Amino acid sequence: MTKKWLVISILPNLVLALAVVKSAWAQEVQPDIHVVVNMVQLNIAVTDNKGNYVSGLRPQDFVVAEDGIVEKVATFGEGNEPAHRVLEAADGGSPAEAVSGQPQRTAAHASSSPSDISGLLSSLAGSNVFVLFDTSNYMYRGFVFAQDAIADFVRSLEMADKIAFYSYSRDLSRSAPLTTERPQVLRAVRSTVAGDDAALYNCLLLTVKDAAQYRGRKVIVVFSNGPDNSSVVPPEDVAELAQSTGTVIYMISTDQAQLEPVSTAVFERMTAATGGKAYFAKNWRDEKQAFASIRDDLAHLYALSYYPRPNPNRGWRAIAVKLAGENQKKKYRIRTRNGYRPLPSRFSAMNSPSPAAQPSTE
Repeated sequence: MTKKWLVISILPNLVLALAVVKSAWAQEVQPDIHVVVNMVQLNIAVTDNKGNYVSGLRPQDFVVAEDGIVEKVATFGEGNEPAHRVLEAADGGSPAEAVSGQPQRTAAHASSSPSDISGLLSSLAGSNVFVLFDTSNYMYRGFVFAQDAIADFVRSLEMADKIAFYSYSRDLSRSAPLTTERPQVLRAVRSTVAGDDAALYNCLLLTVKDAAQYRGRKVIVVFSNGPDNSSVVPPEDVAELAQSTGTVIYMISTDQAQLEPVSTAVFERMTAATGGKAYFAKNWRDEKQAFASIRDDLAHLYALSYYPRPNPNRGWRAIAVKLAGENQKKKYRIRTRNGYRPLPSRFSAMNSPSPAAQPSTE
């Protein structure tokens, strides 16, 4: 009888001890994930009903809302001009523009020092353009014409822009890293050769991760001659990461892609979701025109950023941009990304970048 009572009295303590050990083990093995949203940058195209770009707009002409919460514009720029800090007016009215070269702290980001802001603003000039060229076996016929169109595009970009040239077939080739040296990029373009199957979405995802390591405007221009036939990554994952890192995707494809309606729809959805455009070229003249259109687009985009107000939503956050004042009455069209999903901190910088790569501010 004594032994029975001893066993019964020990059991509750044993169960309690096992529960404590299990709880401690669970806390140890479960990842500690923190969501970090430092600054959200938007690239905004404004056009009239004829497709002409609308220039000369000011920060106070834009109203930005995230999940319905109206945000304060922190930095603002047009085209390839350096962005400037936007300050709240002293009377609490419309935001005022900061004096160039004299950034100041505001309540929106009180932890930033003037030197930090100066570095941020200087990094927002121009675009970081990644050209991704299809060298799969789809490209045998128009290979040289596509190289010519890309080379002309590289030469035509503003000197403020940095350019990287990648190519892909089954694997990604980082032929020329991000640089201001046009000859280096042109040599990489001319040295490409045709490969085998096309893994577009695999290679595009890797390109988005590379672009995410940089501050400022991040742009990927894809030249594809056909559908993807060997990727394991779904295009939806690529589009979501591009949205979350603030990367704009433009796609130029020949009419071969239009022979497969699924590819056409995917190209159009992906570019629209990131604020870019999809082009379908029938011949080499159309290819050159598409690249010229992208160059003009980059020269007219407004770069606008904000520090999100407190928002408990760790999932998808919808972004809405509209015009204020008299401009809202005009038939202007706005094109930008429609939202993003805050990335866990372990992905926020896409691993530690090289010294030349500045961490993303998205």
